[in-house]
Amino acid sequence: MPETLVWILNIGGWPVIHLATSWFAFRLPASMFERDTWLYRQRAWEDGGQAYRRILAVHRWKMLLPDGARFFGGAVRKELPRTRDVASYTTFITETRRAEWAHLVTLLWCPVFFLWNPLWAAGVMVVYAIASNVPCIVTQRYNRIVLTRIRANLSARSSA
Repeated sequence: MPETLVWILNIGGWPVIHLATSWFAFRLPASMFERDTWLYRQRAWEDGGQAYRRILAVHRWKMLLPDGARFFGGAVRKELPRTRDVASYTTFITETRRAEWAHLVTLLWCPVFFLWNPLWAAGVMVVYAIASNVPCIVTQRYNRIVLTRIRANLSARSSA
């Protein structure tokens, strides 16, 4: 394969994969992301989100991550709901699952880069994929845990 084509595939491949996967995820019905399936459910080791705060300090850097919703009209932005109603939080929680799914699916594309790259270069592509997706996955999981707790408190207050 010509070296120029390899460079084009390596440099352009990830942005195309990110955008295409996000575009596809955005078009999936929200009903696919409304429940905490085995993939999205909170794990004991996450300690109610505290593991992400203590070990990764996610609360200090999560706002620095880009918001992919700006590329798609009608997508839910990563800002917290302005209203304090259960429905707004439910929508936001659903969108954290959609975003987590999109970033996980993006990681599944890593093996493709082994098709045209030497092992070391494919390894660089995998490191890039991990570095650009895992922080987003961590943020979605952390936000979902926190938002679920807030929603439960709102729900308890409104029914009291």
